[in-house]
Amino acid sequence: MADNIVIAGREFRSRLFVGTGKYRSNQEMARCHEASGAEVVTVAVRRVNVTDRSKESLLDYIDPKKYFLLPNTAGCYTVDEAVRTARLAREVGLSNWVKLEVIGDERTLFPDNAGLLEATRILVKEGFVVLAYTNDDLINAKRLVDAGAAAVMPLAAPIGSGLGIQNENNLTIIREMITGVPLIVDAGVGTASDVTRAMELGFDGVLLNTAIAAAGDAVKMAEAMKLGVDAGRLAYLAGRMPKKRYATASSPVEGVVR
Repeated sequence: MADNIVIAGREFRSRLFVGTGKYRSNQEMARCHEASGAEVVTVAVRRVNVTDRSKESLLDYIDPKKYFLLPNTAGCYTVDEAVRTARLAREVGLSNWVKLEVIGDERTLFPDNAGLLEATRILVKEGFVVLAYTNDDLINAKRLVDAGAAAVMPLAAPIGSGLGIQNENNLTIIREMITGVPLIVDAGVGTASDVTRAMELGFDGVLLNTAIAAAGDAVKMAEAMKLGVDAGRLAYLAGRMPKKRYATASSPVEGVVR
């Protein structure tokens, strides 16, 4: 049976979600998207020209027949900004889905939990499918689910830091305690092993951008991320062996000639 991720009733084969920022060129971005195998591509509404499509835009390099476009509210620091940005994306025909960000601090780019929750409630009532970017806080994650978020996206580390998973215990608790909606690790991964670990923890997907765009060979890293997601997912489904304090012989000792 296909092991697809389902969000708000829509199935996606790939559990890797990718972004569009920081690439050396739009052409490189397109090659990376292809190599990643991703189906969902997220784009910052406030950083592209969505109203005048006669001018060149990175959107020209994303085939809507091949990729599902997920607008995001990156760069929004208030509830009002985030809500207006989501509405604009829907009005110009991008999508009624939104990766919702409400940033609380300019230096760390950590989420504003209270603002995120308020914006989620507003947009859900208006018919949006909200994928909420949050910190690794179980209580806020639960509140976002109660508010109607279609997916919860806790960070691994600060946006663009490449630090990898900084608080594995918190992410593990969130995974154990929240089962009603998909959980997608978002932000802070730096390489394929970070992605694999997130999937091994049981997360339903990973969203990343800088880890590919800032790599020495972005296309190769995109492929590595694809393989990392697949490997981590397979390992999670397989179930790892128990950890033991002492050695256990790989070969049976019964029948050994002495």
